[in-house]
Amino acid sequence: MAQVEATTERVVAADPDQVFDTLADYSGTRAKLLPEHFSEYEVHEGGDGEGTLVHWKLQATSKRVRDCLLEVTEPTDGELVEKDRNSSMVTVWRVTPAGEGRSRVVVTTTWTGAGGIGGFFERTFAPKGLGRIYDAVLARLAAEVEK
Repeated sequence: MAQVEATTERVVAADPDQVFDTLADYSGTRAKLLPEHFSEYEVHEGGDGEGTLVHWKLQATSKRVRDCLLEVTEPTDGELVEKDRNSSMVTVWRVTPAGEGRSRVVVTTTWTGAGGIGGFFERTFAPKGLGRIYDAVLARLAAEVEK
């Protein structure tokens, strides 16, 4: 079983602190950023960054739905880490300055993939599909913070 990784990024025209605060606002803004691939969104604990416990279902394909229960930590400034209690999936959001009034947002999701031929297809196609999903999240984030 191999590690599978999907990464996407976007530069948005907003201050890094504003972008980070928007991403970390699980009880408010975050739900608005999620496209149709996400359902059953619910904050169980916290709601603002570190200490948040949030649930959602992620439908990556027509047949593949992950039931996610995510613990949120902030190990360093500008970084949110979402660790799924139900799987090996970890999503890291990094917000860094990208010039005056601009931010670079990089989102990377990793998980332990399946073995065999199924694992080959997962490693080949899942990162592209998840990348498209997170491109949509980043587009909604940009629309939200660039108002």
